[in-house]
Amino acid sequence: MRRSAIALIPFILLIFCCRQQADKKKTTLNPAYDRAFEYREKGPADSAFLYFNRAKDVFIQENDSLGVGKCLLNMAIISTDKGDYFGGQELSLAAISYFKPSDSSQYVFIRSNYNNLGIATYKLKDYTNALRFYDDAIRFSNDSLYTRVYLNNKAKTYQDMKDYGRALSVYREVLSGASRNQREYARTLSNIARASWQQDPSAPVIGKFREALEIRRREKDQWGLNASYSHLSDYYAQTSRVMALAYADSMYRVARKLGSGDDKLQALKKLIRLSDPARSKPYFQAYERLDDSLQTSRSRAKNQFALIRYESEKNKADKLLLQKENTAKNYQMGIIAFVSLILLSFGLAEFHRHRRKLALATEKRIRESELKTSKHVHDVVANGLYRMMKEIQNRIHVSADSLLDKIELLYEKSRNISYNRPVVPEQPFDVHARELLSSFSGEQTRVVIVGNEADIWSGITVDVFYEIEQVLQELMVNMSRHSGADNVVLRFERVERTVNISYRDNGKGMEEEMVHGNGLRSTGNRMKSVLGSIIFETVQGEQGLKIQISFPV
Repeated sequence: MRRSAIALIPFILLIFCCRQQADKKKTTLNPAYDRAFEYREKGPADSAFLYFNRAKDVFIQENDSLGVGKCLLNMAIISTDKGDYFGGQELSLAAISYFKPSDSSQYVFIRSNYNNLGIATYKLKDYTNALRFYDDAIRFSNDSLYTRVYLNNKAKTYQDMKDYGRALSVYREVLSGASRNQREYARTLSNIARASWQQDPSAPVIGKFREALEIRRREKDQWGLNASYSHLSDYYAQTSRVMALAYADSMYRVARKLGSGDDKLQALKKLIRLSDPARSKPYFQAYERLDDSLQTSRSRAKNQFALIRYESEKNKADKLLLQKENTAKNYQMGIIAFVSLILLSFGLAEFHRHRRKLALATEKRIRESELKTSKHVHDVVANGLYRMMKEIQNRIHVSADSLLDKIELLYEKSRNISYNRPVVPEQPFDVHARELLSSFSGEQTRVVIVGNEADIWSGITVDVFYEIEQVLQELMVNMSRHSGADNVVLRFERVERTVNISYRDNGKGMEEEMVHGNGLRSTGNRMKSVLGSIIFETVQGEQGLKIQISFPV
């Protein structure tokens, strides 16, 4: 099943275009080969696979290497199309040795084979090797149309690797040669818009999305419309739920018309996510039915292809048994060994897939733990040290005992970082908050504290106070380092079961990128953790910054 069929629609269509490259020349010596093409064009796919397999055996008997390679190539493409990516990869790898890279007339088959290897490897999420196979396909391509196909596939791989810079560079190379073909131009334009938006969500790409959509409507390109509706639904998902839902619904209707099961699944997934709970239930039920049907269909296809290959080998062995009965036991052991090899291959592949999944999960947990520890180091150690520096700077006399007490407290906090456990202040909350804020008051900056009384903090837990303390410390550190303010006023007020803290300074204000820096971004996360809020306001028409903090008791 596709990891993201929505984003891959143009990719899959371009893949399909390249698959018309096969030798349809009639051959009287191998009628199974001609019959295989009839089934490949009209269906069913398992019959085409069966006859390509039979034709392959005939070509082997005739020592026709090119014929064997073409049969393996077509069997590989059918396997990949039906979701048997390990089978497609195995067959394409087997086909390589039957083609001659020195013969330019065979380039059409060589490039198609490497492209199929790239697709199957991409589906198995081995992106590095997928890129290598696409480069091999480009190396053997002497047709600009198919070169752009392989470049598009390569760009899509970079896009899924989140290397948007390289993806955009390749997409633009594709676009430079696609201007005369409206469908290809629209497809590449939409891909560029999507990659640009993924790289920078604020990028002005809506014009490109809409231009691609209008071209596809004019060209009556249903597959292209399916992709455009998908891209636009994703684009509006965070800003306009109504628009995102409308485009998801349009995608679902087009996918149903095309009969694309994967795209219907992805459209339903969007509809479930964007719809109200009361309306999402029918979509969820449809999703479950379709997902079960597709999984069953693909499993049946994989088993059928494996059975065809198995039966082919078994029939060969049976014929040899009739000719040489004295070697019957050896042939039976060969068949058993072949079946065991297939089962072992699938088992090993599944084992490696599971091991990769566990490794990725472990790596993710490690990254999250490192990020969390880094955040605590910033809040507790870095800001705590800066606060002590300001206190020493702003006060003429600082006793050694007081300084050692603060250092010891900072030491205890740093030891507890790995346990994510706040240190309980020895002083009352109002006194602790006053000392924190006053440590930033000196000759250059006057800090005025209003309303910070004991009853303000009544009923507030240690965990909540810890989060508020870190938020206040972060604000004061950023004020001291960046604002240039000489007057700061903090007003504390309690209204029923809500505490409001108003911050105001006369500094130079705050730029947008500073508000979203790591330190200040963490203040928003901390306020969310205590069910509170923090709002930054630049004072209109005058210097300064206003910040409103609110949290429930």
